[in-house]
Amino acid sequence: MNRILKIVVIFLVMDALAAAVYFGVKALNTKGPNPQDEYAWVAVDENYPPRNPVEEFIKTDAEQKKLLPIHLKNYGRNAAILKRFRGTAFAGANEAVLDMAYRGLQDWMLVDLKYKDEKERDIQRTMLYVQIGGQWKVADSGQLMK
Repeated sequence: MNRILKIVVIFLVMDALAAAVYFGVKALNTKGPNPQDEYAWVAVDENYPPRNPVEEFIKTDAEQKKLLPIHLKNYGRNAAILKRFRGTAFAGANEAVLDMAYRGLQDWMLVDLKYKDEKERDIQRTMLYVQIGGQWKVADSGQLMK
C-alpha cells in the first residue's frame, strides 16, 4: 500500500474514533426529563379539601395568616426531588441522611409553596416536612435546583 494512502486511512480512523468519543460523552451527559414537571400546581383556598395532614397544616396556617389562596405542589416522598432540594440544613440529601438527622423519623414530604405575603410580594419556597412520633413538623425550607 502506498504511504500516502496509509496516512489517509489512519486519519480517517482517528476521525471516526474522535467522533464516536464525542457523541458517546454527549449522550452520557444529557439530562433526562425534569421530575418536577410531572406535578401540577394546586390552588388551595377555603374550599380545598386537604389530601393529607401536611396539606391540612398548610391550609390552616395560611388561613390564620390570611394568605389564602396559596398554590402548592406536593411531591410526597419522591427521592429524585429530595436530591434536588437545597435548604438551610440539607443540600442534595437522601433518605439515609434524613434518617440520621431525625431520630424516630416515620415519614417525610416535600412541598412547593407559592403565595403572596402581606406586602403583596410573590413568595415561592420548598418545604421539607418530617413526621416524628406521629407529629408533622417543618424540617427545612429552601428551593429545588434545576
